[in-house]
Amino acid sequence: MSLGFEASSAPSAQVAYLRTLPAIRDRCSRVHDLATRGKLEYFDYHPEKEAEVVDFCCEIIKRDFGTDYDKAWHTFLGPRSSDLTLGTRRPRVQPLIDSWRASTPAPSDLEIAKRLIDLFLVSVLLDAGAGNQWKYTEKDTGDSFARSEGLAVASLDMFLQGFFSSDPAEPFKVDGESKTMIPAAGLGKITTENVSTAMQVSATNPMSGIEGRTGLLSNLAEALQSQPEYFGDCARPGAMLDFLKSQSRVENGRTKFHVSALFGLLIEGLSSIWPSGRSNLGGVALGDVWPCAALAQNPKRKEFSIPENVKFSPSAKVKSATAVGNDLVPFHKLTQWITYSLVEPIEKVLGWEVEGLQDMTGLPEYRNGGLLVDFGVLELRHATVSSYHTGSSNVPKLPPSHPAIIEWRAMTVIELIADGIRKKLGYPLKLAQVLESATWKGGREIAKRKRPDTGGPPIEIESD
Repeated sequence: MSLGFEASSAPSAQVAYLRTLPAIRDRCSRVHDLATRGKLEYFDYHPEKEAEVVDFCCEIIKRDFGTDYDKAWHTFLGPRSSDLTLGTRRPRVQPLIDSWRASTPAPSDLEIAKRLIDLFLVSVLLDAGAGNQWKYTEKDTGDSFARSEGLAVASLDMFLQGFFSSDPAEPFKVDGESKTMIPAAGLGKITTENVSTAMQVSATNPMSGIEGRTGLLSNLAEALQSQPEYFGDCARPGAMLDFLKSQSRVENGRTKFHVSALFGLLIEGLSSIWPSGRSNLGGVALGDVWPCAALAQNPKRKEFSIPENVKFSPSAKVKSATAVGNDLVPFHKLTQWITYSLVEPIEKVLGWEVEGLQDMTGLPEYRNGGLLVDFGVLELRHATVSSYHTGSSNVPKLPPSHPAIIEWRAMTVIELIADGIRKKLGYPLKLAQVLESATWKGGREIAKRKRPDTGGPPIEIESD
């Protein structure tokens, strides 16, 4: 099946553009340009303080890896699997792979990669702001984890228990079997109640957004079932490897494909799962794309490139953006996060090569963004959000659609900190290495220092 954005099938060139990786960097760069001119509405930008962030992150890398910077890319420490190691006190993914390979009969590398894709996809979808009160206690060790680390460990436990599988004989998979089955199976059996139980949610251990998480998983079941061209007749995320194989080429005995094929598959294949009420253009729901008031007040006509025949080809012809939607900023955070995470098993287990990873951007999430706020690179004008403060807290809690959140996220995507880290270390760290080994970890550590009671970010985002 073609993944084309042909003129005959695209709702508009703007919609097509907003679903590409280059659009993320382009629109966020425009916001950054406004910041340098003091034209943001909610933040003051202090680039002179970026050096402090760079120094802080470099010290973390040196503390954890010495000068052997290659180790900042541990086996299976991608943006999702890092949550299953960093902050959770022990490796979890590699030992799991080792146990599968030691089992009888041992699964093939292809099946191992499919299992990891299944796990990482649902794990990322379950990871939204859990709030400051919720914790997950690991039964085997008694250790407790909060926020992303707790959500990662909880989702791994659920996966290992066969929570997402329709077949008790094959627990290590995720599939979208229908709720109409008797009894309901796979993702079809997901309810708010059983997800709450599995994640230890209670009146004394409340979690923000539990209904939203359940909704995403239910929507995922329908997306998997309705798109066999991507997810196979088995309605399984890992079956996307068969589709990606069809988009690949073999060169010197190695299977290769461009990252836009994976990102585009996820954009298309998961487009129906996201919450309603977000931005749409021409009647098309855009997902994690939001209007930015600062861009609306400072319009600029942009040129952009999209593929003409094959949607996710690295080559493209130039088309012009229309004025409609020029204030929209795409982030596609979860889609990028999933992409980063799925690259790991594809490359490390299968030995395939994913090209074009330089098109990926920083992840606009609260750890990376919190790092910039906590060091004063971004200074929130608190008077502009004074009604969102609760009690005596100096931490505002804003809905994801609030224009202050859009500005904050857009400034988080810019990779200036990554460039500074590379220059200071004299080493060409990949962006994913910087994210997992420096900025994400740095955001977590500085938050704990500044807000030891919660370890939360300097700005809270409500779950939707």
